[in-house]
Amino acid sequence: MGKKRILYVSQEISPYTKENKRSNFCMNLPQFVQENDNDIRIFMPKFGTINERRHQLHEVIRLSGMNLIIDDFDHQLIIKVASIQHSRMQVYFIDNEEYFPKRHYLNDLEGKFMQNNDERMMFFCKGVIETVKKLGWAPDIIHCNGWFSALVPMYIKKLYSQDPLFSKTKVYYTVFDNSFKGDLNNLLSEKLLFEDLTSKDVELINNPTFENLNKFAISYSDSVVLGSKKLSKSLLDFIKITNVPLLVKTDDDNFEKQCLSFYENAANSKKTKKKKQLVEAV
Repeated sequence: MGKKRILYVSQEISPYTKENKRSNFCMNLPQFVQENDNDIRIFMPKFGTINERRHQLHEVIRLSGMNLIIDDFDHQLIIKVASIQHSRMQVYFIDNEEYFPKRHYLNDLEGKFMQNNDERMMFFCKGVIETVKKLGWAPDIIHCNGWFSALVPMYIKKLYSQDPLFSKTKVYYTVFDNSFKGDLNNLLSEKLLFEDLTSKDVELINNPTFENLNKFAISYSDSVVLGSKKLSKSLLDFIKITNVPLLVKTDDDNFEKQCLSFYENAANSKKTKKKKQLVEAV
């Protein structure tokens, strides 16, 4: 395909988070896409478990300093960057002292699912988009990976739909089986209403379970990648009725090449679906 600008928004990326199939996927795919003459940007949360000294993270002053409003309160956005040397890729990190304290990942120091993971997710997803705006970099594709990125498709399709930078952007979402052990705040949908959204826009996550959060992301995405084999029948059935292009991840060495072709083919297809049907499927 012709040279594309592709933004990767990922919850896990090796070597910054624990190595597994998901974090390796989120490192290997951008590397392959970049090596095939495409322009990429990569974003992930600056979880407190990431060793800044070891990975040589440093703040990007020109991008830091803006405030994001989350649940009607201001929170300072800090942008850091590091390089994956062997793949020659830069990774941008979304940071904030309150939302990403030291030594914390998704659980607190007592091992409990953090009570503000809903707001942390909101801050991360919105922070990525606002930083891309500040860069003035218009992506052809935004590829989101993992439930922590699940709000990005909605933000792009609803809040930023009139922004010229994203007017032609297609959104892809990879569904993984990395369910969280705990509960997201049931006020998530209400907190999102502080944005220019209606209750109908967020009704799929009035009950923000792992499954509903993925359905929510899928409902606003142009294409879907199945990144795991162990997904519920309910989630698989929901994907079918969305009528979006679908790619099933394989374990062979050609998957990155398949994904590159999928970008081209899915970008040329049209998505047709009825929102009412999607809501009734939850």
